[in-house]
Amino acid sequence: MNREKQIVRTSIVGIIANAFLAAFKAFIGLVSHSIAITMDAVNNLSDALSSIITIIGAKLAAKAPDKKHPLGHGRIEYLSAMVIAVIILYAGVTSLIESVKKIIHPEVPEYKTVSLIIIAVAVAVKIVLGTYVKKVGNMVSSDALVASGTDALFDSVISAATLVAAIIYIASGLSLESWLGAIISIIIIKSGFEMLRDTISDILGKRIDPELSKAIKASINSFEGIRGTYDLVVHSYGPEMMIGSAHIEVPDTMDIKELDMLERRITEKVYADTGVTIVGLSVYSYNTQNEEADKLLSEIRKKVLGYDHVIQLHGFYLEEKTKTIRFDMIVDFEANDRIGVYNKVMEDLKETYPEYKFSVILDQDISD
Repeated sequence: MNREKQIVRTSIVGIIANAFLAAFKAFIGLVSHSIAITMDAVNNLSDALSSIITIIGAKLAAKAPDKKHPLGHGRIEYLSAMVIAVIILYAGVTSLIESVKKIIHPEVPEYKTVSLIIIAVAVAVKIVLGTYVKKVGNMVSSDALVASGTDALFDSVISAATLVAAIIYIASGLSLESWLGAIISIIIIKSGFEMLRDTISDILGKRIDPELSKAIKASINSFEGIRGTYDLVVHSYGPEMMIGSAHIEVPDTMDIKELDMLERRITEKVYADTGVTIVGLSVYSYNTQNEEADKLLSEIRKKVLGYDHVIQLHGFYLEEKTKTIRFDMIVDFEANDRIGVYNKVMEDLKETYPEYKFSVILDQDISD
């Protein structure tokens, strides 16, 4: 079964389960005058609507690339996840308003044995549903499914808390319904906000996952002659479309024919190992059989990395004829003044090695 069909099938299961739970909880909430149970029913409806949007997003994202969108439509999934987040936020805010009204003007809840049994069943259903949806979401790399599964598992905790509140009321006469409804609402709002934040991060272009970065670099560095892989950039156009580029350090003796073959082999291996399509490889050359270059690299690396917030030096090359040293330097984003750090390093190098010219690029800390 392909990814789209798995997402649709799992979402349909979620729709059916949440519609069933919403209907029962709404009925019980109205009969027993329980605001917490009623608000929990609203949450189940929002979960069902989220599953519908997930299906629509998966269908649209699966459309084949065309002339207008040559990299496909995969990012629609991020937009559908954003819509889901907004729905969850709306549900949370609405629930909070109703809960506050009930706190100000309380109603006495009426519990029956059957209502408590159904709430207990709802807890079990949500645990099973949440585990299933989250598992499939992780398997097919669907953020929307993972979020739905996590939300369902969290709902099971909320329903369990509602059940506890009912038991407390029956045993002691202390009504916590309205306050519990407010707490549930705040938790829903928090969940929606976090989902919205994460989705916006995906759309803006977040930092590549460290494990994926390490896997890509390990794949590239496995080729003979490559001394390092740097400036790795990976753009996500949906979970099934990731394209990347990088710089590689190769010997200065490598000719264009060898380099062309190497780049083709790298592209094939990286895709086979990680699923990422490398669309661009730029080259740093490193000195071979040059003791002076090796000595300077060792000295300069030690000096440059001794500065606070300087986290990497790469692409070092000594051009003997013009006595020019070139390399790239990465300054951490946490530095208050990255340009200031760069200028201090440059002043130090020029003072220490006045006989050399320096061509140094201030690079970005793009990936691990």
